[in-house]
Amino acid sequence: MLYSTDAIVMFIEAATLGSFSAAARKLGRQQSTVSEAIANLEIDLGISLFDRSTRKPTLTQQGQVLLVHAQQMRDANDRLSRAARQLAGGLEPQLCFALSDTYQSDVFEKTLVQLEQRYPSLHLECLIAEDLDAVELVQSGRVQMALVAAQTEYPADIGYQSIAEQSEIGLYVSPQHPLASMSNISDISDSMLRDYRELRLNTYREEHRTPIQGLHWSSSSYLILLEMTEQGFGWAALPRWIVKRFGAADLKQLAVRGWPRTIQVHLIWSRQRGLGQAGSWLCEQLLQPVR
Repeated sequence: MLYSTDAIVMFIEAATLGSFSAAARKLGRQQSTVSEAIANLEIDLGISLFDRSTRKPTLTQQGQVLLVHAQQMRDANDRLSRAARQLAGGLEPQLCFALSDTYQSDVFEKTLVQLEQRYPSLHLECLIAEDLDAVELVQSGRVQMALVAAQTEYPADIGYQSIAEQSEIGLYVSPQHPLASMSNISDISDSMLRDYRELRLNTYREEHRTPIQGLHWSSSSYLILLEMTEQGFGWAALPRWIVKRFGAADLKQLAVRGWPRTIQVHLIWSRQRGLGQAGSWLCEQLLQPVR
């Protein structure tokens, strides 16, 4: 039996967000459309996916099982679309992608060498963007894909998958900073950190969404934060590879419980626009296990 791709997506979003109305808002649909699509899906499947006896619909046991399969169907559909576009041929003239400074990999650099050899006429553009800024670049079509620190959720039109490699972020200060003398203490508390200026990443989208509390300076660039930290203006959470390459001699890592933190990296793309031949190839290479 064939099932509507739209209904599958609505089911996934309703289950993930916990309500039909929230799913409708995220997908840009009417709540009645979402409710009807899920009801029809339940008829087709012959089971109830949601228990509607409570104030908010909750997944039934059968719904919990089928949610996993629905997510697999959605991901398989994305893979099918990428493969079809690649087989259809027609190399895109330009490939643009955004890259987070949380990610650095020799595998990525080697993959670019292979990309250049495989598609020598391709015009390649790489932008640096973090978090929601990178998501917006993909949504707007400014870039075809992005490598970003994993977000807790994405808009419905964004496809994503974890890559095998991970990154690490630590807390750093300059040797002259008052916290530097505590760099060997294993129980530096959050309250102790709040006594000093935080140098924090603040993307454009986040700045206009949630006001930053406390004493702080901010930048959308990790490299600028690194320079601020080296000047002793405060403490900062920085990708460890950036500190190792650009500031190892000038910074001290703070021993704070829960730090350094491992960062999962996601490859994201637009479900609506998809990827061209070169983009599909690059995507498949980045999603392969670490070699």
